Amino acid sequence: MSRIGNKPVSVPDAVTVDVKGSCFSAKGPKGELSREFPPCVTLEMVDGVVKVGRNQESKFARAMHGTARSLIANMIEGVGNGYAKVLEIEGVGFRAQMEGRNIVLALGFSHNIHYEPPEGVDMVVNNSSEVVITGADKQKVGQAAAQIRSYYKAEPYKGKGVRYQGEVIRRKVGKAVS
Repeated sequence: MSRIGNKPVSVPDAVTVDVKGSCFSAKGPKGELSREFPPCVTLEMVDGVVKVGRNQESKFARAMHGTARSLIANMIEGVGNGYAKVLEIEGVGFRAQMEGRNIVLALGFSHNIHYEPPEGVDMVVNNSSEVVITGADKQKVGQAAAQIRSYYKAEPYKGKGVRYQGEVIRRKVGKAVS
C-alpha cells in the first residue's frame, strides 16, 4: 500500500481547487496549474482536503498512486507560495545580465549564451553573479535551473562555474611539482 498516496493533501484558503474526473486544476495567487492523471487514479475533494486513491492493483496503478499525490501537493504549494531556485556564478569574468525577459550569460566561452526561460518562469539577476529563478511549476523551475547550470558546471580545481546556492563542490588538488 502506498504510504505517500494515502496521505490527504490539505488545500489552503488562498488556493481554489477543481476536480473533474481525472483532471485536477489549482488556482492561486502565484498562478494556475492543471494536469490530467491516468484513469487508474481517483481524485476526490472532501472538506478542503484532496484524497487520492486508485481503482486497480496493477503495478502501474500502484506507482501512479503516490506520484499523483506528490504532483497534486506540489501544484497546490506552487500556486500558493511558488518555488524558487538560486544559482551562483563564480569565476573571473563570469557574469549574468538580463536582456528583456531573457538572460545573457558570459561563462568564459568565445560567445555569450542567451537563455530564454519557459512560459511561467521568471528570472532575476542580482549583482551579476546570482540568478534567482521563480515560478509556480516546480518541474519548470527545476528544469530551467538545471539547463543554466549545465552550460558550465562548477569544476573541482578552481571552483569556477555555475552552481546551486548551498551546493558544495569537492575541491581537488592541482598538479604537484616534485
